[in-house]
Amino acid sequence: MSKLYFRHGAMNSGKSTALLQAAHNYEERDQHVLLAKPAIDVKGEKAITSRLGVDREVDFLITPQLNLRHEFSNRVAEFKKATGKDIACLLIDEAQFLSRDQVDQALEIAVLDGVPVLAYGIRTDFLTNGFPGSLRLLEIAHSLEELKTICRCGRKAMFNGRKLDGKFVFDGEQVAIDGVHVTYESLCPTCYFAEKSK
Repeated sequence: MSKLYFRHGAMNSGKSTALLQAAHNYEERDQHVLLAKPAIDVKGEKAITSRLGVDREVDFLITPQLNLRHEFSNRVAEFKKATGKDIACLLIDEAQFLSRDQVDQALEIAVLDGVPVLAYGIRTDFLTNGFPGSLRLLEIAHSLEELKTICRCGRKAMFNGRKLDGKFVFDGEQVAIDGVHVTYESLCPTCYFAEKSK
């Protein structure tokens, strides 16, 4: 039976790098994969971008209303018609931005269609609140794997501190994509609460 995997970690834990490595591993064995990410993630436009400088264009973007299973089935059929080959795996970056329904559809792809789904993302926002996609993945994924990174103090980072123009902020919208004015720093709970109390 194929499974739905959720590989999660704080910012800078190497999630996108791990996804791209997984895609490479499949393809090195002459197995074909589809890569997708939510359209809300404008970083890299239509590409999955690793902080190590590796990037790759996705096969499709997941819009908020998209039925993930239908889109995947259409892509598989197109690929099969063009090449005569099957898709071995669906890899999804920034899975925290999926809707609960889309996570359910990812599970259907794994269980009903027999294709493993590897979803990568963060669990919580900068206020330590769960993202809808991540919460659903934590509820129903067959396998949960934490990708670890460290805080500036050397302890395990669990939280994603948001900085606006270089200063930590603790209010605002749940989603603000990394960019010119907004950045993120992975923090352990001790450093997170120290910044919050300032």
